[in-house]
Amino acid sequence: MSDALIVFLVLALLALFVISRTAVVVPQQSAFVVERLGRYRATLDAGFHILLPFVDAIRYRHSLKENALDIPEQICITKDNVQVHVDGVLYLKVMNPERASYGVSDYLFAITQLAQTALRSEIGKIELDRTFEERTHINLEIVNELDKATEPWGIKVLRYEIKNITPPADVLAAMEKQMRAEREKRAVVLTSEGQRDAAINSAEGEKQQVIKASEAKKQQQINEAEGQAAAILAVAEATAEGIRKVAEAIKLPGGYEAVQLRVAEQYIGASHGPADDSCCGCLAPRAVERPAESGPGPSRPRGLKRSGRVRTRSCSRAAPSPRSTSRARTSRSTPPRRRWSSTCCSPSPGS
Repeated sequence: MSDALIVFLVLALLALFVISRTAVVVPQQSAFVVERLGRYRATLDAGFHILLPFVDAIRYRHSLKENALDIPEQICITKDNVQVHVDGVLYLKVMNPERASYGVSDYLFAITQLAQTALRSEIGKIELDRTFEERTHINLEIVNELDKATEPWGIKVLRYEIKNITPPADVLAAMEKQMRAEREKRAVVLTSEGQRDAAINSAEGEKQQVIKASEAKKQQQINEAEGQAAAILAVAEATAEGIRKVAEAIKLPGGYEAVQLRVAEQYIGASHGPADDSCCGCLAPRAVERPAESGPGPSRPRGLKRSGRVRTRSCSRAAPSPRSTSRARTSRSTPPRRRWSSTCCSPSPGS
């Protein structure tokens, strides 16, 4: 191999080296910090850039994407002096590559330490029972504290999330007993409330039943009263109509004699019941005195006297009793013209 070829190869290798040091391609969502002779010169964004060989140099490379930083587990003491193990995760983003490069030597380590100290401070402000329900408040407070501290570094803390809060074993056992007691208490309360509601519903049902029964009885009494009133009114109207018809019939020729005959029949029927069928003498009532009239009146019924006395009529009866037989004998031994009172088969006091 000749000397000229060797020199050519050396020059070619040197040219490739110089080109690699001067031509730079920056990826998307990345930023390169360039120094010239040891001093900050510029920040290269995404794209193709050419640097001065042996003068410009890339010192820091930053990713502008959101980065998730794991916060190691640590022991925190609550307000009521209970040790708990807490870990979390932090989300941050580089906003200014220059400040991130020259503001702090290692911003990831610094932010991790700040997150742990801020978490211990926030956990120490609250009690153990509230640590589980105050996680959102704790996260917001930690983000606010870290955001204030990392602003000069060109870092933006987006959010912080607590992953686990682990109390000691004895505290966990006590918490389980407490929760079990709370659940049993809640179950007893719910059972008593259910029984109370059932008793109230039963009482309300009985009340409604009594009210409905009383209303039904009231309506029944009203209906019965209305029915009785309607019946009484119908009977009264029928009686009035009958009396009106009788009065009209009396005014007709022969009506007065018919009334006398009817009164006599009713008198006899009232004086001699079915038990007196054995009586031999049936007495006719006195003739009803006719009211004074202006003209001649109709003749009296045959068999009735003006004086109001009654005639004795013989009637045949079947199988008379011994008592009636004795009364019949007494009647046969009495003179025919003897007068009797209205009582059947018994003499008057003056006879």
